[in-house]
Amino acid sequence: MTLISSAITARIDFSDPHDRAAPRLRHAFGAPRAVLVAQTAAEVRPVLDAVQAAARQGAWCVGYLRYEAAPAFDAALTVHAADGPLAWFAVHDKALPWPQPAPAAAAVRVDWRAALSRPAFDEALAVLREGIAGGQYYQVNFTAQLAGVLHAGNAAEPAQALFQALQRAQPGGYAAFLDTGDEQLLSVSPELFFDWRAGQLLTRPMKGTAPRGNTPEEDAARAAALRASPKERAENVMIVDLLRNDVSRIAAPFSVQVPRLFHTEALPSVWQMTSDVRARTRAGCSLADVFGALFPCGSITGAPKVRAMQAIGALEPGPRGVYCGAIGVVQPGGAATFNVPIRTVTLRGTEARCGIGSGITSGSAADGEWQEWRHKQAFLARASQPFEILETLALAAGQLRHAGAHLARMAAAAAHFGYPWDGAQARQCLDALAQSHAHGRWRVRLLLDADGRVSAQAHPLEPPAPAVRLQLANRPMDEAHGEFVRFKTTRRAHYDAFTPTAPGVFDTVLWNAAGEITECTRGNIAMRVGGEWVTPPLACGLLAGVGRALALREGRLRERVVRLEALQSVEGWAFVNSLQGWLEAAMV
Repeated sequence: MTLISSAITARIDFSDPHDRAAPRLRHAFGAPRAVLVAQTAAEVRPVLDAVQAAARQGAWCVGYLRYEAAPAFDAALTVHAADGPLAWFAVHDKALPWPQPAPAAAAVRVDWRAALSRPAFDEALAVLREGIAGGQYYQVNFTAQLAGVLHAGNAAEPAQALFQALQRAQPGGYAAFLDTGDEQLLSVSPELFFDWRAGQLLTRPMKGTAPRGNTPEEDAARAAALRASPKERAENVMIVDLLRNDVSRIAAPFSVQVPRLFHTEALPSVWQMTSDVRARTRAGCSLADVFGALFPCGSITGAPKVRAMQAIGALEPGPRGVYCGAIGVVQPGGAATFNVPIRTVTLRGTEARCGIGSGITSGSAADGEWQEWRHKQAFLARASQPFEILETLALAAGQLRHAGAHLARMAAAAAHFGYPWDGAQARQCLDALAQSHAHGRWRVRLLLDADGRVSAQAHPLEPPAPAVRLQLANRPMDEAHGEFVRFKTTRRAHYDAFTPTAPGVFDTVLWNAAGEITECTRGNIAMRVGGEWVTPPLACGLLAGVGRALALREGRLRERVVRLEALQSVEGWAFVNSLQGWLEAAMV
């Protein structure tokens, strides 16, 4: 164990695990008076003892344990060689107020590379399913590391700017920022590892995932389906049973309880299922004892823990690092709260790393798990590139077309992405633009940035063509069910990839991985089938266009799924959006 001086910064922004309505534990920390570091397994317990002693003397202790610290508590737990200190804690005499956020204009960008190829992913799942069938384990939490490159842009403190962007993308939960000098840890984890105070221990394992829905009705249905899913419930129960067993090692007799089971929590891109395991700890129990009983959290290992970690060590090529370890704070007096560092980015210079994973059981299917990984990565897509919320509407002879509907849709997107929204300010911005463009036809772009600033631009709008030509995409759009399809923003790379290149083609008709027609890159699609005009439902993965909604209300359209194999039965085509209206179309 070493005791060193270091100039660092740290932030803790934790939910109250006992009362979500209570104020958050939200503090910043300047330079610590000491840093406690464990480089070897033998030093981990002494560091935790020193942390507990310092907190009882009135200090704040903020730090982490790497996943590879596990053998410090049980030599049977298999890990790779660590790529940094096994435990690291900064000791602070006082907490500072939470700093004012930097403007979103001080944005950074991270270019990420895929964690794992699909063939390699399928091969790993086949190995795990074979092990489950052979009775070696019941569940294994399999993960892989995305690698990225950080571009600082104009941000003075790029690591802290990225942390703020991550918090906007994944608000709430148990967020922490640590700068150790050698690396920066940016965690926006939604998962509580444990909270231990006054002899009461709470753990809240997170197991079970479902994507958010495209509509409020679909969203509620997916949450209900998650709670009822035999596969997801089994995954959750396995880990609850593991945690009950772990907790019992330090619990007073007959005090282990599971007061809440299969609770669904709404995150921006997914629903997650959690359960509570509570106990009263035995007299004389120490912080090191709590970690010794629980670490690593069973939700990120699998069950049984020893055998699952052996499988993880065989399949994952390198260390997990702080990802899947623990990050937390021990307050003056000794109250300790730690997260499970999922949704966590590690920075070393401009090199970024982020782990993604899921629990594999006998009911796991490769397609479903692959999609779960994609959904869990959505917070990175939000935070890694700045974007504005966008509405495009027509202005003719000084009159804005469907302005109310566009403002309502922008307000919904602002609520979804956590952008500040002032509807009156947005309306004033549009009205001012309309007054200055009282003649002619204009295409108006209304923009809302992450700081809540609204701006509007006007560009000449050509008269609509009497008919247009469309082409069919030559591959599915992988992002069809993503939030940057459901909501209109300036992030359009997934659409731009399908921009027509053939002369005279107006737009591309897209389809999803299930072979269902969805929309075009700049508007919605209508098809005449059996003598009536239909449009894909939102559940297929598309933008809820203002022109589409108007046509549905008027009865001109009704929703219907149209699959690729049924395209020969389509009798007519039309392109629909608020800007152009209804354009008759022909498929190339």
